Amino acid sequence: MALEIEERIVQFINSHRVARLATADAAGRPAVVPICYVFNGESFYSAIDKKPKRVDLMQLQRVRNIRVNSHVALVIDDYSEKWSELIYVVIRGVAEIIDPDESISTEHESAVAALRLKYEQYRSMVIDRNPIIKIVPKQVRLWSAIT
Repeated sequence: MALEIEERIVQFINSHRVARLATADAAGRPAVVPICYVFNGESFYSAIDKKPKRVDLMQLQRVRNIRVNSHVALVIDDYSEKWSELIYVVIRGVAEIIDPDESISTEHESAVAALRLKYEQYRSMVIDRNPIIKIVPKQVRLWSAIT
């Protein structure tokens, strides 16, 4: 059963283009990276794309961490020097890596299509052949300086 999220929070999530993904390895050592994402109302999806990487895609820290510790967090925020305008959403959830060849269903294809719709840069990348990170939210919290 999908977590029920307030409409104003869903709008905030969908109006943003970058989140920070926090993962941890088996020993609890954290890692944080910015990600592009889409949210379909039930799950978040993020491509493992072909931007320059120092290691093979499956050796990326976030991928290795998710494989040994599926608990993750996302932060989506607006920063302002006017601190009365600060706002962020923290999403805690469970992640998995969806490999394109393991996806009998259309979930991988749907995620790729949604990512390509939101991010023009993905339209020319072969993200359909790469793993996708799926995050199912278990807790969503909005913080705002404005009540």
